[in-house]
Amino acid sequence: MTRPVQHENLQERRLADAWAELQAHADGGNPLTPDAYRLAFADPEFLLRRETRGIRFQLEMLKPDLAQRELGIENTVVVFGSARFREPAEAQALLTQAESAGDARAIAKARALVRNAHYYEQAREFARIVARYSKACSHEDKLFICTGGGPGIMEAANRGAHDEGALNVGLNITLPHEQSGNRFITPELSFKFHYFALRKMHFMMRAKALVAFPGGFGTLDELFEVITLVQCKKARPVPIVLFGTDYWKRLVDFNVLVEEGAISPEDLDLFITVDDPQLAWEHIVRFYDLPAGEARCT
Repeated sequence: MTRPVQHENLQERRLADAWAELQAHADGGNPLTPDAYRLAFADPEFLLRRETRGIRFQLEMLKPDLAQRELGIENTVVVFGSARFREPAEAQALLTQAESAGDARAIAKARALVRNAHYYEQAREFARIVARYSKACSHEDKLFICTGGGPGIMEAANRGAHDEGALNVGLNITLPHEQSGNRFITPELSFKFHYFALRKMHFMMRAKALVAFPGGFGTLDELFEVITLVQCKKARPVPIVLFGTDYWKRLVDFNVLVEEGAISPEDLDLFITVDDPQLAWEHIVRFYDLPAGEARCT
């Protein structure tokens, strides 16, 4: 009796054949010229047309979602912050190098890196705290660190989770200046996006908390989008923590928004400002009434 061929296996073989054809072209150095007979899903020229942008939106939405679901990533703590900050040893080495060269501009830049290097260590420690808490939790109650996947503060947070052996997520973005996912992201959870909008949607889809360390335009963009979504009740309330009181108070005077009637006084309760990784974590614990201290999950 002939054993029936599984439909799934047959389908997988056909898909593999289609991709093998593309790989053969690439390996042979042959350009992929437009080909009406090529399967639509295996035709890069077709998929990159302006008219197929909606399909690309769907793919960027679906691929990271499926991958995270398969690894049980349902609850994340999102950490934003500058891609330019460095760990203390690297910052100090850059300052020493700049001083040796006598370049005033490089010295000023390196001094700023040294001044802000403590944020790298604090982001790393915060991620360690989250990962240590989650170790004792059932999988559905675990909290996983998620970042923008780049260097600086993002690297520090992924690194802290990595220190504890925890799965962690990186949602990177293609930029004109080359950027790749940092080495501490769990490889199966290191994603690259073309569209900022889809990337930011993925930040919010699983976020149970947001911690924003000092950063530039990108950090501000991500932070204010989350605050706006929560303020307008387009997203569920989540704890929003601004890390670095001096930085945030110098950067934005939120009270001006209240004084000028641009926001309501109670909108200032949507976030808090802290200067200690443990205090950031305790705010999340209080918000969700999680087991505190050493009790953790059971």
